[in-house]
This record gives sequence, structure tokens and C-alpha cells, in this order.
Amino acid sequence: MRAEAARPAPGLHALTEADLASVPAAVVERLRSAHRILTVCHRDPEADALGSALGLALALEEMGKLATPVCTDPVPAMYDFMPEIGRFRRDPDPSVDYDLIVVGDCGELDRVGAVRERHAELFGRVPIVDIDHHGSNTGFGVVDWIDPQAAATCEMVTLLLPHLGLPVDARGGTIAEDLLAGVVIDTATFQHPNTTPRTLRVGAELRAAGAPLAEISRRIYRTKPTAQLRLFGIVLGRLETAMEGRLVWSVLADDDFRVAEAVPEMSEGLIDLLAQADRGAVAILFKDQGSRTRISVRTKDGGVDAIALTGRFGGGGHSRAAGATIDEPLSIARPLVLAQAERLIAELGETR
Repeated sequence: MRAEAARPAPGLHALTEADLASVPAAVVERLRSAHRILTVCHRDPEADALGSALGLALALEEMGKLATPVCTDPVPAMYDFMPEIGRFRRDPDPSVDYDLIVVGDCGELDRVGAVRERHAELFGRVPIVDIDHHGSNTGFGVVDWIDPQAAATCEMVTLLLPHLGLPVDARGGTIAEDLLAGVVIDTATFQHPNTTPRTLRVGAELRAAGAPLAEISRRIYRTKPTAQLRLFGIVLGRLETAMEGRLVWSVLADDDFRVAEAVPEMSEGLIDLLAQADRGAVAILFKDQGSRTRISVRTKDGGVDAIALTGRFGGGGHSRAAGATIDEPLSIARPLVLAQAERLIAELGETR
């Protein structure tokens, strides 16, 4: 006898009762009982970090609470299309006595950046709820909701809305648009292998709430300033391969931004271009930061675990997309990382 399919919850178009059951009751209880909430995303933000922090803050305001979205770094101009993105502060409001901090899309607390150092007393005193989809997250909150099966933290926040008594189209669809931006960037508009049936149901729910999927995808993936295209050209011109094309890498240097007349935020998307190599099992972008080297890694579905590579150097992320910061100059870091990548690719055998 076949099991009865889960029915959508009342007022929802696509999400099922099983989808909603993935939200921990402890998270809902903390958010409902708090009154003044700080929602914090990671440094060097992208749409999932921004959308989850902002979307949750707007949702909490709809519940009559005071909420402040914070990002230690400036919001990149490419995300100006996201509704109410100007609400972000670089620091908490000094006039507010916060009783809860929600940290989203951070595999570790240090990922929030310098805002934690500037407000060490606040982060040490106020309870933290950790909402994240990175498999490398070991938990740093009084409540940890870590779901590596979620394609994006914005997917998780969408599932949270009905538990807070809010329709997905609350605030005239503004929340849905911010959340869909995060889902779009972390799935490449539902093309990455992290896209699950639940992710598609979340996307359908947000689209039904009025979020303009086509326009969001166009603004994130098909709208590039000329300076950004010049930057991409410089880095692609340095592309190198090994192991018959199975290992692909390039280098981004600080001086490249000056040459291209670009800004650092315009490096977004470079690693995904490298990952398009047809035989590439591992793609690596080395960011030369002088005494340190930042690496971004992408791997193919069913192949090398990106965390196995970045974890060797103190990083983390997802099995297909991860990163790390190495406290060594490029000349030392690059051969170490490439040697580790070659070893992992070799372990796959020749058929992958």
C-alpha cells in the first residue's frame, strides 16, 4: 500500500507538511520569544547571506518586533535590486538593547568578520541562533539549525515563515524577492546539483508570492559592468590545467582590479566560470592577498569533495563549493593546494 503523499500546509502553494517539519521547534520558540533581534550575515556578502539576514529581519518586523540586519562589509552594488537592501547597517544600533542574535549562512562564527571584534561584549552576552546550510558547521549557537540538504540559507528561512505565522507573500512580496535572490545565486537558477525537490518547491512558493525569478536571474547572472568583464578576461587569460584538464586553476591578484578599473566585489562569479571546463574535476581560484592566499573551490557532482580539499587548509563550505584562507603567500600556498587537489583527483580513478 502506497504511503499517502504529504499535503501542502494551509495557505501554501507548493510546500508540504514534510518540508515544514524540518524546522526545529527550538528556533521558532527563540524567535517568537525575542523582542529586539540582530540578524547578521557573513563578510564579503552575496545574495544568500544578504537575502536570509534581510528577509528574516523584515519577517520579524511584520511580527511587531524590532530587527536590525547587519553586515560588516558594504553591500555590493550588484545587489541594489534587492528590496530594502539599504536597511543593512555595518554595526548594531547602539540605542538598542538586543536580546537575540541570529547568525545566518556562516559555517563558523568568525565568518561574520570584524563586526564581532568591534562588538565583542554584545556577541559574548546575547544568545545566538545559528541558521546555516554548510556541512562544515559544527555549531556555535545556543540553538543550531544546520541543514546541509538545503541549497541555500534562504531556502531555510522560507520554510521558517509559516512557523512564524506569516504568509510567504508578506510585506507585499518583498521578503519573497529577497529570499529568492539567495536561492537563485546558490543554485545558479536551479542548475546546480544541490537543487533538490524541496528547493524547487521553495522556489515555486516564492515565485507564487510574486518574486520575479527571471529578473532576479538576469540581474545576478547576465548583467555585468564592463570593468567586471575586463577582470574576468585577465583571470581567464591565466587559466592553467593539469592532469589532462581534470585540474583547472587561475590566479586573481590585487593589482588586477586596478588594471581592469574594477572593485573586489566584481570577482563574484569567476570561480563558476573556471568550473565550466568540460573535463575539470576540480576548479580553483587563487586570490593573491600578499601574505595570505584565499582559495575558492568548485567540484563536479559525484567527484572530489570540496570540503576535503579546503578542510586541509582550515576552510569549509559545501561538498561542491568551498573555500579557505591560507596564512601563506601565493608562492607557498599554490603548490600545496595543487598537490592536495591532484591527490584527491587521482583517488577518483580515470572514469570520473
